Amino acid sequence: MEFLRPASWQEALAAKAEHPSAVPIAGGTDVMVEINFDHRRPDHLLDLNRIGELEEWETGEDTVRLGASVPYSKIMAGLRRELPGLALASHTVASPQIRNRGGVGGNLGTASPAGDAHPALLAGGAAVEAESVRGSRLIPIDDFYTGVKRNALAPDELIRAVHLKKASGPQQFSKVGTRNAMVIAVCAFGIALHPDTRTVRTGIGSAAPTPVRARTAEEFLAAALDEAGLWESRKAVPPAVAKQFAVLVAAAANPIDDVRGTAAYRRHALGVMARRTLGWTWEQYRGHGSEQGSTSCA
Repeated sequence: MEFLRPASWQEALAAKAEHPSAVPIAGGTDVMVEINFDHRRPDHLLDLNRIGELEEWETGEDTVRLGASVPYSKIMAGLRRELPGLALASHTVASPQIRNRGGVGGNLGTASPAGDAHPALLAGGAAVEAESVRGSRLIPIDDFYTGVKRNALAPDELIRAVHLKKASGPQQFSKVGTRNAMVIAVCAFGIALHPDTRTVRTGIGSAAPTPVRARTAEEFLAAALDEAGLWESRKAVPPAVAKQFAVLVAAAANPIDDVRGTAAYRRHALGVMARRTLGWTWEQYRGHGSEQGSTSCA
């Protein structure tokens, strides 16, 4: 295995163009596990740790451009107001050591459905900035996941950054695992209210071959809030609406039975998380709630 250590972004792109099968490594929290267990044995590792710009973010008037290697710990500390859903998800990532190393770019690169960042990125409407020696492009998050641990990157492309709009309303994240720390999600759910467009976005993790949105649930809830005038009145969401939203979220999943949980349990848990996170976000929107988020034990 050959180890490539570019000193600049342009050198990294050139190396990736020359060796399209090279596996990028920054935090190494996913890649090294696969290598240590002999699940992957690439010919080349492309070390991106010398490229400082990947660990930086830029906050514009309406958006945040988040470098691919910004550690979860820095997202938690510095972007809680702008990206609350992603900050909450970052809290549930493994241990402090892993949160100091891992970043969103690694989650996107491996595209595991169990990655903690995916539900928040889907709910927030992210776009992935991909670049090669041929140029750069923005890939909408809805088009990024193409299959089990597969993404829309071309062989010569690297993830440079993720673009997210600043939160215009409350966002929440919830995750079920077999314990409260150092755990891979049995299933996870993210929700974001977008009052400026009167829309709702969601993200489901570890309950389908890829991270997915519960689109029918989103459309139902947005319509119910609009028809009842709740965006303006900020009155409580009727229990029947919350219950139906939970049912539709569970129906959007396509889970399997595995060592972490059964398909039936995952659907049930998603319904519970959908109802709870809707309650938390709506209470925040009404001005009555505080930041919550949770990691539950299965």
